[in-house]
Amino acid sequence: MNTRGVSASPPGYFDTASTEPLHPAAREVLLAAADEGWADPARLYGAARRARMLLDNAREIVAAVIGARPDEVTFTGSGTQAIQLGMLGTAAGRRRQGDGPRVVAVSAVEHSAVLQTAAHLERHDGTTTREVGVGPDGRVDPAAFTKAIDDDTVLACLQAANHEVGTVQPVDEIETGDVPLLVDAAQAAGRAPLPRSWSVLTASAHKWGGPAGVGVLAVRRNVRWRSPLPDDERGGGRAPGFENVPGALAAAAALSARWEEAEAVAARQRELVDHIRARVPELLDDVDVVGHPTLRLPHLVTFSCLYVDGEALVTELDRAGFAISSGSSCTSSTLRPSHVLAAMGALTHGNVRVSLTRDATRVDVDRLLAAVVDVVTRLRAGLEAL
Repeated sequence: MNTRGVSASPPGYFDTASTEPLHPAAREVLLAAADEGWADPARLYGAARRARMLLDNAREIVAAVIGARPDEVTFTGSGTQAIQLGMLGTAAGRRRQGDGPRVVAVSAVEHSAVLQTAAHLERHDGTTTREVGVGPDGRVDPAAFTKAIDDDTVLACLQAANHEVGTVQPVDEIETGDVPLLVDAAQAAGRAPLPRSWSVLTASAHKWGGPAGVGVLAVRRNVRWRSPLPDDERGGGRAPGFENVPGALAAAAALSARWEEAEAVAARQRELVDHIRARVPELLDDVDVVGHPTLRLPHLVTFSCLYVDGEALVTELDRAGFAISSGSSCTSSTLRPSHVLAAMGALTHGNVRVSLTRDATRVDVDRLLAAVVDVVTRLRAGLEAL
């Protein structure tokens, strides 16, 4: 399906790392599936069988893109729920008799959903979180991460690519032995090739232009996984409740469309991001462009501006007609300092995360850069006047 010429992207929107505008393919399928897939897919009458067929089709499409079997894929209510179920279920499946130590290994730059679920396991399951640091580019050392996995480790978690700075992680270089590896693929799915050596994979449809409220949890058949929730016959026993058939099908359609166009879109976006990375230090003093210069997602770039308050930066750019993120992408409502940037040793205040829509142009980017220069210059001048 050729959807390149149709755009749902609002002007001035540069926050697709938070949520991508609904892909035209998803919009089309969502409306059709609402009419065709409304019935309970667990029932046996005609409309229900039709809904079941649509749900199975969605599962097959997603499985093909992420490199899984259809029966390994479950749709959840969000990417966060997928992470929670993936981590809690895998830890429960590897619970053993005795009082020996149980360790969950994570990178220091994981999404907050991973870190908070690890903390939950510490409080309620007696595990210990073993955190592996990253270099200044936000990338873990494969040898250091492998070394953090030992006989006491019940689960390892390493994202496919970072949600704040775009750095791609060396997932396929990690040696986990028999320890399951959970990969958060929320930012990479539909945009870049995914790692192969995962045991559990999670993703979120609204990151690739699917509808909000649809997550993906994929669990390899050889992984011991036990539901941390009360028994439920739906969702293969993994995600309880009535399946969102229209949402799942629209999510699958968007993922398939994004994957088909990924190479062409990535080439355009990478050129624009390279332009941003080069121009920002030329246009402004005291800025730090962070993330790996080459091993990164094509659509995302973050830079920090010294002497600028993040909240003021977001507010002033919004007034100028531009939507961007600042502070931790997971806590932007409070603008707490980013744990990702702190782990990298980068500036944690005055940062701008720019993430491009699939149809962003050089004109769009240059307009944003001009606005950033104007806002930062004015904010710094205001500080000097105090």
